Amino acid sequence: MDSDLISSRCVWATWNVYNGRSLSGTPLAERDGKVARKMSENGTCNRILTLESMNPCIQKVEYAVRGPIVIRAVELEKELQQGVKKPFTEVIKANIGDAHAMGQKPITFLRQVSAICLYPELMNDNKFPEDVKQKAARILQACGGHSIGAYSASQGIEVIRQDVAKYIERRDGGIQSDPNNIYLSTGASDSIVTMLKLLVSGQGKSRTGVLIPIPQYPLYSAALAELNAVQVNYYLDEENCWALDINELRRSLTEARKHCDPKVLCIINPGNPTGQVQSRKCIEDVIRFAAEENLFLMADEVYQDNVYAKGCTFHSFKKVLFEMGPKYSETVELASFHSTSKGYMGECGFRGGYMEVINMDPAVKQQLTKLVSVRLCPPVPGQALLDVIVNPPKPGEPSYKQFMAEKQAVLGNLAEKARLTEEILNQSPGIRCNPVQGAMYSFPRIHIPEKAIKLAQAEGQAPDMFFCMKLLEETGICVVPGSGFGQREGTHHFRWPIGGLDGKGGPEGLQNQC
Repeated sequence: MDSDLISSRCVWATWNVYNGRSLSGTPLAERDGKVARKMSENGTCNRILTLESMNPCIQKVEYAVRGPIVIRAVELEKELQQGVKKPFTEVIKANIGDAHAMGQKPITFLRQVSAICLYPELMNDNKFPEDVKQKAARILQACGGHSIGAYSASQGIEVIRQDVAKYIERRDGGIQSDPNNIYLSTGASDSIVTMLKLLVSGQGKSRTGVLIPIPQYPLYSAALAELNAVQVNYYLDEENCWALDINELRRSLTEARKHCDPKVLCIINPGNPTGQVQSRKCIEDVIRFAAEENLFLMADEVYQDNVYAKGCTFHSFKKVLFEMGPKYSETVELASFHSTSKGYMGECGFRGGYMEVINMDPAVKQQLTKLVSVRLCPPVPGQALLDVIVNPPKPGEPSYKQFMAEKQAVLGNLAEKARLTEEILNQSPGIRCNPVQGAMYSFPRIHIPEKAIKLAQAEGQAPDMFFCMKLLEETGICVVPGSGFGQREGTHHFRWPIGGLDGKGGPEGLQNQC
């Protein structure tokens, strides 16, 4: 069919649609009526899946970092591409901590090993150092058919789980880690949700309550809504750099026991979206609290490499737990999580991660293994990348110097951006930002005038959503409002990723518009 005919056909189709007719010229209402009658005759007119009949828990799920404001950002991008004039020339998506999307360069060693694993013919390429080839060969040897295109064991490739266990032992000063307690996963998110599935049960007042920090990463509230669990909020102390207060934990737990059965305490350290790093004393207090109150601990530690502030150090919950002695190390149940997506790596798209479980009932552990087997296995390329992260080049190996230089450069750059983010936001009228001690975000508080609050209410929006939407429409900067993460009533915030593009979506650009 020639192009002129296609063009005329398209014009004809467009003319008919605008005039309420089908492609054949039949009025759309008449055609649709016939179709509806035909469906009715076949008994298929009434849909089985509707908003009324679908799982009601799904309708309660919200995930702010990819919510309405992000949808509008995509629409604005398309409008710009179509030539629509805006006060800006591009949309800056600062809604999510996607390091590479914001300009961070991949670590050479990680990508070289991954490249050979994906295309083993590169093993013959002299451009690749010998230690890269050896790492890739070891991973491929552990894969079915020596290919990362094959399924793996559901718990993850055994050699990689062994390497993860050795990494944990090095990190924690020699405290033993059992590879059989390691579960590789599709990022950390998948294993977090899997663990919550195991923990959640009951109806009415016996429904499982899960304590989560406010502000929180919306994965937790979304998963709890889907699982029909009770979200139990405990508030971080904004006036004390978002510190965790045991008295607040106790208040939250006491209130929750009036209407549900709290079983789980979730900790995010370093914090997302708040950027705080917990002290060792705080972690000890949390462990004692969990032991006293018989709570299962979930430690989200995906930002463990991202610590910037002087005097702050990352302490893993497992390390502190075992150093507190048998009273705690043999009784407190703990699941901790890590990911390839954060740290100095920023390899979000590979979807690699792991979970380590401590003091889990062997019978329950069998159920966990069964549950992960339903999804066959985590992505094998993600497992391979995780192995390279936990088993990096050693001193004296060909790739060591370049690897260390690139790693330190990334972390140094993030530390400088954390400092600048705090400094610049605090210079902006109506904005107050706590020090960014770690992780990849700040969570500045914004003062919204009463007039703007009333305008937001008139439009049926939360005031911080109103602010963020106006920011997007007028500057092209897309940030997530604090209401998507939770915040104390009467306060307003937004989350800002410190890795924003310098001169475009960095804090400088935000300051110029606020």
